[in-house]
Amino acid sequence: MITMDSTANSPRTAGRRLAPLFHAATSATFFAASSAPTPLYRIYQQVFAFSPVLITVIFAVYAFALLISLLIIGSISDHLGRRPVIFASLILNMVAMALFLMADGPNWLIAARVVQGLATGAAASSIGAALVDLDPIKGAITNSLAPLTGMAIGALGTSLLVQFAPAPTLLVYIVMLALLALQAVLLWLVPETTPRRSGLLASLKPEVAVPQQVRRTLLALTPVNVAVWALGGFYLSLVPSLVSATTGSTAPLVGGSVVAALTISGAAAVSLLRKRSATTAMTFGIPSMMLGILTVIAGVHAAQVSILALGTLIAGAGFGATFLGTVRSIMPLAKPDERAGLLSAFYIQSYLAFSLPAILAGFLSKAVGFTATTDIYAAAILVLIVSGVLALRAGREKITASA
Repeated sequence: MITMDSTANSPRTAGRRLAPLFHAATSATFFAASSAPTPLYRIYQQVFAFSPVLITVIFAVYAFALLISLLIIGSISDHLGRRPVIFASLILNMVAMALFLMADGPNWLIAARVVQGLATGAAASSIGAALVDLDPIKGAITNSLAPLTGMAIGALGTSLLVQFAPAPTLLVYIVMLALLALQAVLLWLVPETTPRRSGLLASLKPEVAVPQQVRRTLLALTPVNVAVWALGGFYLSLVPSLVSATTGSTAPLVGGSVVAALTISGAAAVSLLRKRSATTAMTFGIPSMMLGILTVIAGVHAAQVSILALGTLIAGAGFGATFLGTVRSIMPLAKPDERAGLLSAFYIQSYLAFSLPAILAGFLSKAVGFTATTDIYAAAILVLIVSGVLALRAGREKITASA
């Protein structure tokens, strides 16, 4: 017999059952929107007649805005509730899509990317927290996979629309605007996962601290972590232009597919290694990233998209595995009340590495061309990885000697 209570509660039960899927899809949408402009940068450069330096600035302001958002309002959903913050983030990202639609010059693109970065930072923290609220184990895995999957969808989807559909600089943002609007409506059908509580103003003060027991490990891992994020920044800012300049392929789908290959293989590596130890992830990730980068360089000099794409798949697997290993190496060392400050410090390091080297690459590409820039950038990443490996090895030897 179905009682009135069970009938009344069935929508709520269904909403809670579908909530993880909804939040995962919403997270992926935000990151798809973040990578959607990447295949369009070369078109914007031609239409608005600006340099590769400005491309990387347009890319970098997004990363800076996202970092600021994470640091300042990253914990606001702990006090206001998840749904209000996610809703505000969706509205803010819709504003960013509208700015992209109205763009008639680089200033509009910069404004759109700043708004988008603020929206994505707020969404990443609140959606990520909601997923962990619903299921701590599965939520943590989804938080690792959804951003990488979303970025792959954004880069590949935009490339398909640019190559096969009309209005290349408009249609992708119309699609994203519609998806965000739909999610803003559906959001209110899923349950709130945390109650409101006091302390909102205090939460706006960024907490950045590296606990004493974590400092040696984080310092040793810093070169590797910088290398990982610098690689991602290079791909999401300059790789479509690099593919066109070095291989002669002007098809947007080619450049977008190469970018998507990095995040797809990265997501696959995270998924496959999610139950493995940090050491296993790093042991697989570091050599893979190095081999992949060397293969990419070979593809650039041979002017072969197939070699470049193969190298990207290998490097992407290393990218995902090394990132997973880095996070798993430092976070367990912190006490529960120290993790927020440590994560903030890790975000600062990571997003600076994501954006600043890409800007430098923009200046280099203007001065010496894309091929030489890729050589220099790859050499710097390899040096960072090797120095990180040596630092980690030295740290283990000290621990063994002291024991």
